[in-house]
Amino acid sequence: MQQVTKNKDPWTIFSPFFKQVEAPAKTILLQEGKISKTMYFIEKGCLRTWVNNDGKEITTQFFFEGDSVSSIESFRTNQPSLYSIETIEPCVLQTITQKEFQRIVEQSPDIKKQFEEHLFKRLFQAQQLFFSYLKNSPQQRYEELLSQYPHIVQRVPQHYIASYLGITSVSLSRIRNRR
Repeated sequence: MQQVTKNKDPWTIFSPFFKQVEAPAKTILLQEGKISKTMYFIEKGCLRTWVNNDGKEITTQFFFEGDSVSSIESFRTNQPSLYSIETIEPCVLQTITQKEFQRIVEQSPDIKKQFEEHLFKRLFQAQQLFFSYLKNSPQQRYEELLSQYPHIVQRVPQHYIASYLGITSVSLSRIRNRR
C-alpha cells in the first residue's frame, strides 16, 4: 500500500528545472548502449523499456502517467544503458537533466529518501518478474499481469505484452482465447 504524503506530488521540487517534451508514438528516447543524460516524468502516454537480443526486441517494463523513467544505472554511473526507452503512445513528458536532478537530490534529504524508495520498488518489481519467469507458466504470468496490472493489457499492443511475458504473439493469443 502506498503511503500518503503531505505533498501530493513530491516531484514538484523539480518543476523549475523541467522542460516539457512531446514525443510521437514509437520514438526512441534512449538507445541501448548510449549514456542516459535525461530523466522523464510521464504527464501523458505510455513508454516501454526493451533490450535487443540478436535483432529481437524483448520488452522489460512499461511506464504510464505519473511514472518516472530513465536508465537509472546509466543515469547515475555514466555507463552505457543496458536497454532502450521508447514511447508506445504519443507522450507529453517532463524532462530533467542528469546534472539538475543530481543537484536537487543532494540538496534535499526528503527527495533522496523518496528516490531510494522508488528504486527499491523498481528492484522489487524486477525481482518479482524474474522469479515469475523461473516459477510460472506463460498462462500464469499472463494471469498475474491481468490481476496486478490490468491497465497494461488495456493500453499496450499485444506483441509488446507477449515479448514482456517471454512468449510469442501467437502463444499469447491462444492463452487469451482460453479465458
